[in-house]
Amino acid sequence: MRRFLILKLQGPMQAWGDHTYEDYRPSMAFPGRSALLGLLGACLGIRREEPARQQALASSLRFAVRVDGRFSRLTDFHTVLAARKVGGKVNDNPVVSRREYLVPMDLGASFTVAVWEADAAEVSLGQVATAVRRPVFTPFLGRRSCPLARPLYEAELEAADAIAALAEVPPVGGAIYSEEGDAGLPQLRLRDDPVIVRPRQFASRRVYIHNPTPGDRNVPEQG
Repeated sequence: MRRFLILKLQGPMQAWGDHTYEDYRPSMAFPGRSALLGLLGACLGIRREEPARQQALASSLRFAVRVDGRFSRLTDFHTVLAARKVGGKVNDNPVVSRREYLVPMDLGASFTVAVWEADAAEVSLGQVATAVRRPVFTPFLGRRSCPLARPLYEAELEAADAIAALAEVPPVGGAIYSEEGDAGLPQLRLRDDPVIVRPRQFASRRVYIHNPTPGDRNVPEQG
């Protein structure tokens, strides 16, 4: 049996950054690894200029995310000054930026996240649970314009694995994107694992899809 921390991510809007460059900022369909580490890092009070603490957190935690309900996508438009060009230089002209958000279609639609310790974790699950209950910095759902509708903390429990842990927390049955799974499950290859020593760069990881929803664009074609 392992120990799990269960989080609920619920709010009027959420935005979980996908691959982007200034003028278009899409959202993933569920919170990725980088976003979850940032969320918990804020609760723990880890600052941008503390790479050692960031690395310790990243190497200590693993995640599984369940989608509870349906979301639509909303695009907002902003005018950005001094936007970066692809080569890294600053654009002299204003740029129109499109920013995508996830908006609940079902009452109470949310994401339920199971968090557990990796081997030789430097940051314990207990420390994270305490920080989630009493965060140092205000957590938000991907962007500062996306406040929480309820506290993050849901439960702490023991289970054989993340899927069994999530089965203890209603509602059950939604698609689960987990860092653990059998080779026969549908899989995604995501580039959302932050490379701490090279800011704003990401490594790839494998995500296993449990309870895939027919027609879900996040489920790869089989065959």
